[in-house]
Amino acid sequence: MKEILPAGKIFATVKCPASKSYTNRALLIAALANGISTLRNPLLSDDTKYMHLALEQFGIPVKQEDSTFVVSGNGGHVKCPQNEISIGLAGTTMRFLTTFAALSPGTTQLTGEKRMLERPISDLLKALNQIGVKARSIKNNGCPPLEIPGGGIPGGTIDLAGNNSSQYLTSLLLSAPYFKNKTTINIIGALTSKPYADITLDIMKTFGVLVESTDYTQFHIPANQYYRAIDYNIESDWSSASYFLSAAAITQGEITLIGLNSKSVQGDAGFLDVLEKMGCTIERSSEKIFIKGNPLHGIDINMNSMPDVVQTLAVTALFAKGETCIYGIGNLRIKETDRIGALEQELTRLGADIESGEDFLKIRPGTYTPTDIETYDDHRMAMSLALVGLKVPGIRIKNPSCVEKSFPDFFEQLEGIL
Repeated sequence: MKEILPAGKIFATVKCPASKSYTNRALLIAALANGISTLRNPLLSDDTKYMHLALEQFGIPVKQEDSTFVVSGNGGHVKCPQNEISIGLAGTTMRFLTTFAALSPGTTQLTGEKRMLERPISDLLKALNQIGVKARSIKNNGCPPLEIPGGGIPGGTIDLAGNNSSQYLTSLLLSAPYFKNKTTINIIGALTSKPYADITLDIMKTFGVLVESTDYTQFHIPANQYYRAIDYNIESDWSSASYFLSAAAITQGEITLIGLNSKSVQGDAGFLDVLEKMGCTIERSSEKIFIKGNPLHGIDINMNSMPDVVQTLAVTALFAKGETCIYGIGNLRIKETDRIGALEQELTRLGADIESGEDFLKIRPGTYTPTDIETYDDHRMAMSLALVGLKVPGIRIKNPSCVEKSFPDFFEQLEGIL
């Protein structure tokens, strides 16, 4: 249990940790490249630990040296793991490895902890089945544990549902240069969380592979393109930055964030615009981001492009005047927990008036009381709801260690700005 102490107006400078999205993509790409890649400023967290340990089981040496990963890629010649691989609760690791595993010569089994075994992955399995990979859910429920036969991936044409997770698309794209033939991925319906596809295309290009894309509806990957080994600096994480931006907003303080890429393709960089719309003053430059909190007002906003900061916005909305309606967020129901349901439960217990539907959440501020916050083993529930404690006495976070998934020293950094 972690108690959060109330604060007055916060005045601080913060350097945010590296991006989990970029780190895990870079690890897998470097594993496929031919030669030694040095990944600088990676995120060192549970999710990236599971990825780098899994890659070693596929015969890829990954050496951690201070604030770098040194990855000895083998040009796509992946070995077959000797044992079943458990990836804990690391969703990106599970999705990305599902395609990657089929490049090995033998059969791979992927499993994880309880919530991971409840998270659907059938869209990705169906996509792989279309191009000759007979990957399957061992329990036939569309969820892990998975069995993935190896022998290489033929490639071809894939029809992929776009509405559930962009990570299925990323899984296919990351390994597609090593398919035996050219590959075309047709997105059926609208692609959710488009900026995460942008991250994938951005890092693939940096490592030497180009993908032809048509307005997020079709992705074409020519055969015989390969990643080159490079020295790569991983940019800081806008999802993690959101907690400090919100801290300034709800305490009407001033925070300067350094080390962020102001031109990042990360969708969560758009959270600046959201807070500006709610009343904050924002100053942007290539060296730093400055935010000044002002009296907040509620907004209506589609957050499909930045789902990982929905919980941060929901907490910010608790301290705004009027109702906030967040919509376009149906895929939050299949994240680390049902995040819409979890937010409704915890914000209601705090004293807010909450209404939810399949893909929306409405927040009407109320009078808040001391509460022990359930985290549902979800790092973003813990970090976002901790911000309530900056304004409301008696807020305690259950299972605070779940933040190790993406931001291991979050609580230390939060205390450091008070």
